[in-house]
Amino acid sequence: MRIALAATCIADAMFPQAPRAVVTLLERLGHEVVFPPGQACCGQMHVNTGYLADAVPVVRNHVRTFAPVADGEWDAVVVPSGSCTGSIRHQQRMVLERAGLDAEARTASAVAGRTYELSELLVDVLGVTDVGAWFPHRVTYHPTCHSLRMLGVGDRPERLLRAVDDLELVPLEQAEGCCGFGGTFSLKNADTSAAMLQDKVGHVLDTGAEVLTAGDWSCLMHIGGGLTRTASGVRPMHLAEILVSTREAPVVPGAADGRQEVAR
Repeated sequence: MRIALAATCIADAMFPQAPRAVVTLLERLGHEVVFPPGQACCGQMHVNTGYLADAVPVVRNHVRTFAPVADGEWDAVVVPSGSCTGSIRHQQRMVLERAGLDAEARTASAVAGRTYELSELLVDVLGVTDVGAWFPHRVTYHPTCHSLRMLGVGDRPERLLRAVDDLELVPLEQAEGCCGFGGTFSLKNADTSAAMLQDKVGHVLDTGAEVLTAGDWSCLMHIGGGLTRTASGVRPMHLAEILVSTREAPVVPGAADGRQEVAR
């Protein structure tokens, strides 16, 4: 398949190891990955904060950039983020229709129909759960709110993790509880956000895991910030970073470049 990557703003600016891992993983599985250079923000931040008019040019840029998937030039668009996938799938058409841009709204709908969060793409489109990964660590998984509630990814990420050689997946108590990030929610409701974060960090620590994983680096950034204040050594890692790890090219939790060989 020919798959376009929507890297997302936060990954592009702060956690590029995640989209890089997606590219490496998909190419290892035999697919061609393209990176449309015109991509920027999907508009989620603007829409969620209520700035629908300001979201219009941002959404139009995204739809135009990824329109080739609607014409069959690409087979799919992959996004290493449940929240951004949710925005593309459920918000972009609404924003354009509200602005009276009906033709672009129809294109947005077509693009959304071929846009997938990583675990959706792997399990539902490519039909794989065992991607040939090896990750000899104790891991717990946090199902982020948008992937859980807006996309309904269900147990797809956990099915992928269970197929990783030598990975020990431990359940997270109250896993479906929000971590408290919610983008601007953590700024506008800082005290509430901090209390939710404290609960989530406590549950992560109770697992005894070495690594906390999720499908969104935004949530991992928030929880990871809380974990750094515990001196626990638990490392946040995107699902893609685990799935790309192999015996031949292992990924070390916490390595500066996210990809170093394990000392033998």
